[in-house]
Amino acid sequence: MAGVFQIAKAAESTEDFLHKLRIVLKEAQETRLRTIKILLDNIRFEHTIFALPFAYLGMVLAARGLPTWHQFVWITVAMAAARTLAMSLNRLIDRELDARNPRTRNRPLPRGLISPRAVAGISFVAFVLFEFAAWQLNPVCLALSPLALIFLVGYHYAKRFTWLCHWVLGFTDGIAAAGGWVAVTATLDPLAYWLWFVVVVWMAGFDLIYACQDVDVDRREGLHSFPARFGIARALTCARIHHALTVIALAIVGSVAALGIPFWLGVLAVVALLAYENAIVKPDDLSRVNLAFFNVNGYISVIVFVSALLGIYFPFPR
Repeated sequence: MAGVFQIAKAAESTEDFLHKLRIVLKEAQETRLRTIKILLDNIRFEHTIFALPFAYLGMVLAARGLPTWHQFVWITVAMAAARTLAMSLNRLIDRELDARNPRTRNRPLPRGLISPRAVAGISFVAFVLFEFAAWQLNPVCLALSPLALIFLVGYHYAKRFTWLCHWVLGFTDGIAAAGGWVAVTATLDPLAYWLWFVVVVWMAGFDLIYACQDVDVDRREGLHSFPARFGIARALTCARIHHALTVIALAIVGSVAALGIPFWLGVLAVVALLAYENAIVKPDDLSRVNLAFFNVNGYISVIVFVSALLGIYFPFPR
C-alpha cells in the first residue's frame, strides 16, 4: 500500500499514475513467477515423472483398471508432496556439500537464489499436504505414512554412512508403487511387493550410473557410494545386473497380474531402453550420464505404466 502512495505522489497526472502502477504490478508479477521457477528448479519438480507413474502402476493394478477420482486425485497429491518434501530436504541437508561440488554448485540454494528458511517452509507445507492426502485415502495409508516419512527424510543421510545408499534410495522410491496399491486396497498383497522390488532394482541401477559422476568429490568429502568404494567399472557392471533384474521382475508382475500383449510390448521397449542406457555410459566416458539418467528413465516409467494399463484392458484371451 505504501508503494502505491509513493507512486501517486510521484505521478504528474492520473494517466502517469496508472502507467507507473501497471509497471510496478508487472514487475511484481515477474518477480513472483521468477521465484516460483527458482523453487521448482531447486527441487527439479519435473523429475516427479520417475516415481509418479509407478504409483499409478500400483494404483491401476490394485483397481484392475482406473480407480475412483477421489483416489486418483489424492494419490497424485500425496506423490507430489512426498517428492517435494524429499527433494527440498535433500537440497537443504546437502547445501554445503553441493556448494563444494562443481556439478551442483550452481543449484539455487548454494547460489543464494533461495534461502534455507524458504526451503524449510516448503518442506513443512509438503509434509502437511502428504499427511492430509494420506488421511483422505484410507486409515492404513495414514497409519503407514510415518514409516514412509522416515525413509523420505533418512535416505539423504545414507551416503554419509554406507555405500548401500543407492539401495536405500531405491527402497524409498519403491514406496510409491506400494503406496499406490495400499491407497486403493488398504492392504499389501504379494504383487505389491513385486512392484516395490521392480522400483528398487531399477532405481538403484540408474543411481549407480548417476553416482559415477561424483566419485572424486565423494572420496574427497568422505562420502560413501558404490562407485567411490569399488570403482566406476564395477558400478556400471552392477547397474547392468540390476537392470536385468528389473526386466525379470517386470515379467513376474505381468505374469502374476495376467496382463495382456500391450504390457509385454512395453517390457520389450524397456529392455531396449535399458540396453541403450547402459551402452552409452562407459568407465572412461561419462559425458552422456544425464541423457541416460533424465531422458531414458523418464520414458521407461511412463511406458511401464501405460503398457500395464492397456494390458489390464486387453488381457490374453482365456
